[in-house]
Amino acid sequence: MGKRRKSRELALQALYLSEFAELSASDALQMLKERFEADRQAYGYARELVEGVVAHWEEINDTITRHAVHWRMDRMSIIDRNIMRVAIFELFHKDDVPATVAINEAIEVAKRFSTEEAGPFINGILDAVGRSVTAP
Repeated sequence: MGKRRKSRELALQALYLSEFAELSASDALQMLKERFEADRQAYGYARELVEGVVAHWEEINDTITRHAVHWRMDRMSIIDRNIMRVAIFELFHKDDVPATVAINEAIEVAKRFSTEEAGPFINGILDAVGRSVTAP
């Protein structure tokens, strides 16, 4: 597994912990860093992802809401919402991450951390977001 995948997983865990335990995302990431063994090189990009998601929280959530036809955010699992948040931040704000990579990585992370149904659900929403990002 590559360093960036580990970073995405760590960012997901921090965002999940933040939302679940009502901590700041930065505090959640710091807690994970202090209490669990993880590749220390993964923390730099994980921090960038967490800070980016937090900084663009409303924009990202609005994007999910617009593209998740017949789904409200509060009906989505915390894991799935946060997987999409990380991917959408990368789609919108990380020029060095191609859209296909951001989407595929989100699906791979979902396979590890979410349900069997999550992959197609996340793919459908992120594919629509990706098309809107690349549309002229």
